[in-house]
Amino acid sequence: MDSYSVLYSSSHRTGLLSGFQRLRSQRKMCDVVLEAGGVSFPCHRALLASSSEYFWALFGETTAERLAASVSLPAITPEGLDAILDFLYSGWLSVSPPTLPDVLEAARYLQVEPAVSICERFITDGLNADNCCSYANLAEHHGLSDALDAANQTIAMEMGALLKQSKDDLLRLNIQSLMVVLDADEIPGVKEVELIKLALDWLNENGPLPLLKSNLLLSRLRFGLVAPSDLTDLSHACRAMATPLIRSQLTRALEYHRLGSAQPIRQSRQSTLRVSPNRVLLVGGGSGPDWPEQQLLAFDPRSRKFSSLSCSLPLRLRNHCVCSVGGFLFVIGGEEVTEGDDDGKTSVTVATSNQVWRYDPRFDRWEKVGSMLERRVQFTCCVVEDAIYAIGGRHTRSDTNTHTSVASVEFYDMVTGAWRRGATMPRPLYGHACAVLDNNIYVSGGQHGNRGIIRGSNHGDTQNDHRESSREVLFWNLKGKEWEKRASMSIARFSHRMATAHDHIYALLGMYEPFCDIEQYDSQSDHWTRLRPLLIGSFNYGMVSTPSGKLLVFGGRRWSDGQEVIVKSVLEYDTKKDHWREICQLPRPLTGTECTLLPLPD
Repeated sequence: MDSYSVLYSSSHRTGLLSGFQRLRSQRKMCDVVLEAGGVSFPCHRALLASSSEYFWALFGETTAERLAASVSLPAITPEGLDAILDFLYSGWLSVSPPTLPDVLEAARYLQVEPAVSICERFITDGLNADNCCSYANLAEHHGLSDALDAANQTIAMEMGALLKQSKDDLLRLNIQSLMVVLDADEIPGVKEVELIKLALDWLNENGPLPLLKSNLLLSRLRFGLVAPSDLTDLSHACRAMATPLIRSQLTRALEYHRLGSAQPIRQSRQSTLRVSPNRVLLVGGGSGPDWPEQQLLAFDPRSRKFSSLSCSLPLRLRNHCVCSVGGFLFVIGGEEVTEGDDDGKTSVTVATSNQVWRYDPRFDRWEKVGSMLERRVQFTCCVVEDAIYAIGGRHTRSDTNTHTSVASVEFYDMVTGAWRRGATMPRPLYGHACAVLDNNIYVSGGQHGNRGIIRGSNHGDTQNDHRESSREVLFWNLKGKEWEKRASMSIARFSHRMATAHDHIYALLGMYEPFCDIEQYDSQSDHWTRLRPLLIGSFNYGMVSTPSGKLLVFGGRRWSDGQEVIVKSVLEYDTKKDHWREICQLPRPLTGTECTLLPLPD
């Protein structure tokens, strides 16, 4: 058998279309005329039938149109038909925002799916605040799911601008898109009461709707984010707000506002802010260690930008602890620094505090909650199963100016709003760090206030009493009655930091450490491993572990040429790659800040 080859020419197909286009422009060999809006378009029946399911069926063997000299297409416009015919004859689709509706209508009607796909991509690529509502309506009308999803997301992200500049566009939005938008977890810069007013205005503009539909729309609103006084007014706003379903949601929102201290553990979708993923909140600290500021800085890990919160800390604090529960910020203990006037001279007073303050970002409001049983500074805190644990520390007796270290542990009961005693550590400890892994608490390092096994008692130790930093690691779970020892760190640490990421615990350097080494703890093997050292040795910095498993280090102090320097650097440690890098800088030098993750409104 003789051999043979099959070769392909891409230019032949292009030339074939060019030939048909030339014949069409010269009106040669055209065997059918398409009419739309009084405009005639001579065409070739064979090309149309081979390019469109609609024309294949129209020119079939049993149809009346198969031999007709002209075919009328009243459902589409001349502009739309012209664009689609150009596409069938050349492969190029001419489309612009003004012609898009006509072109898409023609492409969908004539079943030219490649042209429909091009129109969908045109919508998705060109979305902005000016066209997202009209594009959402267009995509919903033609069943373009990808374009509709993209348009709905754009509406949610641009809602602030739309409410100010294009509310009429929102009132003309299709109900499916409006429901999706009101279901969004992120609508930046918009208060919930504005979304409620939008929904009610939309119902007035497009109603009356069946109560089932209005219920489906209004049930996507988050009434727990609205002040009680506004909720009362809204309940009488219109008939749609008076249905049993919506009234029950309003009742639950009012009950949520009356929960008091239990609010953080009774969170639901109805009371969850519509904000971007948690930002890092930097609480307190200052440009020097002795005079802390009352500032609150928010850091967005995505944009790597800082912003200041409008509110400030109620007190000037240092060596305090912070944590977040249920979207609330808790600021606990520390040293309260106040300025006074002593015989005409400015004086600074430092007092150890047991106060606890709670910040609600939903309403930008501070509230003083139940105080700790003991005053604490240089202690540590953590959250396990929605309870805040305060562990160890020390306080200063103002009458004798001596430090008293404590071994006690207490936890904050959200239901009662009171602190209760927990399992006491084996000995007093301060300057230590803690982390939570699998609902178990690990405490490392610090300095022992007293020697020996001491339970539930405090012993004074003077201010000039210097002790060795500890390598010891203690472990406690909620069911245990006593603390247990785990493998010690390879480095003795004091005033250091610990964090959990990817099922491991990381210990970072503190004060008095000659090197910048960090180490990782594996709870399965009960073993510590040294990792890549910190880029720049520092202490008194803020640190947080992000959901992606990266550690962020903010500011701090370090020694340079025999002098103490406050730094502005923000460092990132990738726990998977064991890699450090500087990602940005703080707006100003900062030391003594405490960090936590918190959802914050824009």
